[in-house]
Amino acid sequence: MVDVEATGRSPWRHRVVEIAVVLLDGALRPEAEFATLLDPLGPVGPTHVHRIHQTDVEGAPRFREIAPRLLELLAGRVLVGHHVSCDHAFLDREFARIGVPMPPVPQLCTMRLARAHLPQARGYGLAACVEAAGLGWYPAHTALGDARVTAELLRHCVGVPSCPPDDWAVPLREAARVPWPRLGRARTRPSGMPVPLVRREVLYGPWPPGGQPPAVVVSEPGAMGSTA
Repeated sequence: MVDVEATGRSPWRHRVVEIAVVLLDGALRPEAEFATLLDPLGPVGPTHVHRIHQTDVEGAPRFREIAPRLLELLAGRVLVGHHVSCDHAFLDREFARIGVPMPPVPQLCTMRLARAHLPQARGYGLAACVEAAGLGWYPAHTALGDARVTAELLRHCVGVPSCPPDDWAVPLREAARVPWPRLGRARTRPSGMPVPLVRREVLYGPWPPGGQPPAVVVSEPGAMGSTA
């Protein structure tokens, strides 16, 4: 499960400013999480949408610095997202900028699943699909919040009677056969110095509508290590 927030809408002209990965096992149970703000080496873009301020990315890693870990996390996995082609396009361009071609990873789009299996939805944006599935409030436009609720939406969609059982199983088998590159550590930091992660922390959701949503807090930079 992958979600990105970006400095704009164009993968060619804009950069990823936050990324989150939620790992699921074959039964769609959460295994681990990885999330960080990224230094886009320029303006952070539409703060009114993603609520990321320029000061939030001070000390955050560059994409190249987390790219080796990201490749490890995505290897053998299905790339799942809501309108996943958008997330894929931004990842593809970020990897291309550092000279790493992204493998032809199998993709599964929860928007496509929702169109087929959530006929009661008033629309097919993430918020409308989450509402139709009865999943409650979530911290929209935070990469980790969107990734977590997309995982919930995936579980909901594949669990309805109208969903064929191979919608998830077939891409998973394909993913296991895709060869993935490996990437050495970035040289932007002294040898042995850990790559800091700057994570926007939100209490795990979704939450029932109508209540006061929890605040989004930017954590102090912490070393990149376990995905948990």
